[in-house]
Amino acid sequence: MRRIAILLGLMVAACGPRKERFVTPQGFPQPVYAFDRNPLTREGITLGRRLFYDKTLSKDGTISCASCHVQSAGFAQPGQPVSVGIFHRKGNRNVPALQNLAWSTSFFLDGGVYDLDLVPIAPIRESAEMDENLKNILAKLRRQEDYPLLFQQAYGTEEITGERFLKALSQFMLTLVSADSRYDRKELSFEEKAGEKLFGQHCSACHSGPLFTDGSFRNIGLPAGEDPGRYRISEVEKDRNAFRVPSLRNVAVTAPYMHDGRFGTLEEVVGFYAGGRGQGAEGKIRMSEREQRQVVAFLRALTDHAFLRNPRFAPPR
Repeated sequence: MRRIAILLGLMVAACGPRKERFVTPQGFPQPVYAFDRNPLTREGITLGRRLFYDKTLSKDGTISCASCHVQSAGFAQPGQPVSVGIFHRKGNRNVPALQNLAWSTSFFLDGGVYDLDLVPIAPIRESAEMDENLKNILAKLRRQEDYPLLFQQAYGTEEITGERFLKALSQFMLTLVSADSRYDRKELSFEEKAGEKLFGQHCSACHSGPLFTDGSFRNIGLPAGEDPGRYRISEVEKDRNAFRVPSLRNVAVTAPYMHDGRFGTLEEVVGFYAGGRGQGAEGKIRMSEREQRQVVAFLRALTDHAFLRNPRFAPPR
């Protein structure tokens, strides 16, 4: 069977990679990712998916990208206030969800990376995450029997390079498009519609548009800690304690919340703002308990269950 699989793989490779069309959901803006320098192909996406779930990428072989980015949790790390890497080492920030990355111009909570193709390098090198380096990973991949064929199918030759490795991961991550919640299908209940109206009044200045984020960095009034946020990158004082405004799509399954995972529920998050402790774009926010429940109901309606269960995003067999 193994020989047959290899022969079939060689036949596919001989035909060349097959182009995949990126579909922009209705109502979404045009993506900003440069597809011309990394065109999607069926074989490139397959390779990227395999790499995303491969624990070879970590130093001790115990952590993959998917260890921290779990599909059922909106590709966040469920239940963990901050990232947990090899040897149970803890990072200092909550793991961001992965979705709709073709519309992002910078990445991570401080916006320290500006190119999706370079994003994997950070967790790979971080000692509290994978604690590995690209040179070692490429050497490990070259020693595995099936990777040379997978790279040949995706790129035409068996050569395994850092550029090909990173672009394949990008191709898979670019397919993680979420746009099929009950909100998108206009199937909201009375309470959810009331929550949507309140959300528009109090939250949409930052969590705007179909992506539910304006991509900016904001200081929302959390007590200052050791993490300076965006200031670490910009060294501009106004960016101290400012963090990226996250998308709220699938937010109901990505708990805990905030950059340090301090809030365990949506009710706590909304209560933080509604109680006048949080700082919105237009100042302090006040909402009654019923209004808070309505906003939470609306946020739960942003869950895209098809995205969370899509077999194309699941571990390869």
